[in-house]
Amino acid sequence: MRKLFVIGIGAGNPEHMTVQAITALNKADVLFIPDKGEEKSDLAALRHEICDRFVTNARTRRISFDVPKRATPSPSYESTVDDWHAAIATIYEALIRDEIAEDGCGALLIWGDPMLYDSALRILERVRHRGNVNFDTEVIPGITAIQSLCASHQIALNRIADPVLITTGRRLLGDGMPPNAGTVVVMLDGNCAFRSLPDKNLTIFWGAYLGTPDEIIISGRLGDVEDRIVAVRAEARAAKGWIMDTYLLRRQGEAEEDAS
Repeated sequence: MRKLFVIGIGAGNPEHMTVQAITALNKADVLFIPDKGEEKSDLAALRHEICDRFVTNARTRRISFDVPKRATPSPSYESTVDDWHAAIATIYEALIRDEIAEDGCGALLIWGDPMLYDSALRILERVRHRGNVNFDTEVIPGITAIQSLCASHQIALNRIADPVLITTGRRLLGDGMPPNAGTVVVMLDGNCAFRSLPDKNLTIFWGAYLGTPDEIIISGRLGDVEDRIVAVRAEARAAKGWIMDTYLLRRQGEAEEDAS
């Protein structure tokens, strides 16, 4: 039966690659490289750099494929994403069917970790349920943007006995800072939702292009640095044509419990 590795390749630094991920790359007959257009060509280039650096199997080949753009949400965000995933599922199905031999092995290279705010696993499950091609999957974890963010700022993700919540910019904008978490990590925020928060005494740890030579990090009291983050983010996006960023928000003045 066909096999597909779903490999987390880290948040942008080739040295985030694990030994397990490198081993999986070299077991694959074909590596699938997503192409999101000229504007985001850096993302495909990094995947090729990883392959150039770590793939030693001379029989392994690479197949690039175009990723369709997601439409503007209408009539709802959920239905738009569902349509987008259906289109990608059709592409995945064709790649698995046409490029992987019956007893062969392929690999998808996933930014960060496949389990965190990436839809590849859900889309592959959709392909499997269609029943047109049989395949097994194996998931290889990778370094996430959250790990890279905390490492760059030299902070722990959690405080002692304090819950951590991971959310999106869309939810932060709609729901505000969750009351039940002292630490909140925000991903997929294209509109700087932190500006909408009334509590300007929150501490923010922000980072873009994490793990890459272009990495930018800013931290401080939200009220003091939010305008700077917005300006720096806009400048960086204009210069590169794309941006990947995430941030951690933390309430101040909450005593940490003694774990002893």
